[in-house]
Amino acid sequence: MLPELTDLDMFRDALRAAPATDAAATAAAEERNGQLTKPPGALGRLEDLAVWYGGWRGTGRPAIEAPQVIVFAGNHGVTAQGVSAFPAEVTAQMVMNFEHGGAAINQLAKLAGARMDVHALDLEQPTGDFTQGPAMSDEELLQALRTGWTAVDSQADLLVVGEMGIGNTTPAAALACALFGGDAADWTGRGTGVDDAGLANKTRVVAEGIALHGSHIQDGLDALGRLGGREIAAMAGAIAAARVLRIPVILDGFICSAAAACLAKTAEGALDHCVAGHQSAEGAHANLLQQLDKAPLLSLGLRLGEGSGAALAIQVLKGAIACHSGMATFAEAGVSDG
Repeated sequence: MLPELTDLDMFRDALRAAPATDAAATAAAEERNGQLTKPPGALGRLEDLAVWYGGWRGTGRPAIEAPQVIVFAGNHGVTAQGVSAFPAEVTAQMVMNFEHGGAAINQLAKLAGARMDVHALDLEQPTGDFTQGPAMSDEELLQALRTGWTAVDSQADLLVVGEMGIGNTTPAAALACALFGGDAADWTGRGTGVDDAGLANKTRVVAEGIALHGSHIQDGLDALGRLGGREIAAMAGAIAAARVLRIPVILDGFICSAAAACLAKTAEGALDHCVAGHQSAEGAHANLLQQLDKAPLLSLGLRLGEGSGAALAIQVLKGAIACHSGMATFAEAGVSDG
């Protein structure tokens, strides 16, 4: 059961006290993997994924039966600075598209047999422009975290979180820069496709945000409140809830990874229940994954967001589980294991 979040420190405490993987289940999954009708290691990373998943689900012979995809949407005050190639109204328009089943994520969630939910967070009230002050108050941050925290189905056995929010690669870049250092240019990319002048402007905005807030940031939640967005915070809340519920998570692209990074910089091991679904075409995503020590399952040049890359990667994890739990052992098949 998930505790009710009453303040930010309670969120921090819940994340730090979250359970670890089940060592006995992990050992059982490893033992089964060693008995399957294949040469040792022949399925490569699929073997590691199956053992990892079984450990978090508490069984040596796991199955994926109830995946959940959640898309969170939010608007950003910083878009007034011209950081996106699209207007902020597109966020609400895309939410309607999600709700009517017309987006890429709808198709990929359906293909994966996943339940899909959409949560729009105060679209009519963008976050504050982080070059002028904090993006969110503590109460606004808490409310956004709660949205994600309560959106996770406790009966789900796999979670993907995605986002929609015009301009949100800018706060994602600012978060990455604040949490891992370097220059604003190291983390700032073209997002929806801004030109060179747009990229220079976007980099300036990120640098101004870091200059204003950097000295006030003590952990990932501080960064999230000062530089993030409601949908980014909601993703962080959902990923954290999944950890408490021992639901494995497939991370999506740059923005989702920035949300996850806020958890990693708040509690050690906060992302042990996560794998990276893909490496996106957003330039800094590879570096961010390296900082998080997450090797992507796919690299297909995707840069859509919505949870699309992670939803596609559900198929890889399903393949790993199908082989692990469905293959015969040498004894069952009557095959000599040497």
